[in-house]
Amino acid sequence: QVHLVESGGGLVQAGGSLRLSCAASGRTFSNYAMGWFRQAPGKEREIVAAISQNGISTYYADSVKGRFTISRDNAKNAVYLQMNSLKPDDTAVYYCAADFRHRLVVITALGEYDLWGQGTQVTVSS
Repeated sequence: QVHLVESGGGLVQAGGSLRLSCAASGRTFSNYAMGWFRQAPGKEREIVAAISQNGISTYYADSVKGRFTISRDNAKNAVYLQMNSLKPDDTAVYYCAADFRHRLVVITALGEYDLWGQGTQVTVSS
């Protein structure tokens, strides 16, 4: 069975850091572009960051540029999101997703992603 599992969420004070992990199994996810998304209560799901199959191309939403870093370890079939200088506005459920149709280009549209994890809650207190 193919699936993605996120971990690393939790409660942190503003200014703090968290590192999210996404473990992939059942398929060689190292062949695909990957993304991190988030959804806050009452808001639509939005892209946070994305990374190409080889890790060379990345994308960051303007709201997280300079604070978040996406990376991947293809040998471990894993993708990470390092989040620094967290703000209360970063509070959301964070999801990782796999894009089976693209490898070396980074796609930001939610509809282009084929498989989603169950999400991990990140709460930033002020």
